[in-house]
Amino acid sequence: QDTYDITSNRESGLGRYDVILVPKTADKRGIVLEFKTSKTKKNLTNTAEKALEQIEEKDYAAILKNKGAREILLLGMAFWGKEMKAAYKMLEGKNDEVA
Repeated sequence: QDTYDITSNRESGLGRYDVILVPKTADKRGIVLEFKTSKTKKNLTNTAEKALEQIEEKDYAAILKNKGAREILLLGMAFWGKEMKAAYKMLEGKNDEVA
């Protein structure tokens, strides 16, 4: 509570994100989370990568960029039962370049 404002399922960019952690101070990293379920264990990695692509294509990080976040972690997570895979990308918030 003291470090982040956490919101879910709100509009940002061209769609609705799953969860965003907006830092209360500029020294903290902003985080965008997108969750997907995989139909098979074999497809977990691909599903996580698709979640990450969705974050980028729909520009869910726009709210964090507008609030001046220096670093932004994009995290796509895929679940199959109790198994999970993640795909991520780090952005510089000010100029949208990969860190």
